[in-house]
Amino acid sequence: MAVLAVAASLSAPAAMAQVTGTDQYVARMDIDRDGRVALTEYQAWMGYAFERMDRNGDGQLTADELPGGRGAAISLSAHRETLAAAFRRQDANRDGFLSARELAAPPQ
Repeated sequence: MAVLAVAASLSAPAAMAQVTGTDQYVARMDIDRDGRVALTEYQAWMGYAFERMDRNGDGQLTADELPGGRGAAISLSAHRETLAAAFRRQDANRDGFLSARELAAPPQ
């Protein structure tokens, strides 16, 4: 959860900036342009902050890479599992994809 909070607090890269509506999130996340967001697309979009913070590229966020310079280390795989759990909560109809409506709704 700490990485999700950190991700939300960082400014997005220019390509991800200025998103004002849920449909725009789907358009930006939807790499294959099928009108819905798959887990891998969600993880790629939501994981950019981890990658930016992982200065040495070792797949681990250590205390010196976390805001404030403290906290338990977080692995990329653990971060992706946290994102997968959030995805599953958002996927209200359990079809394995997120629609604009599901992205806009609070997780169940």
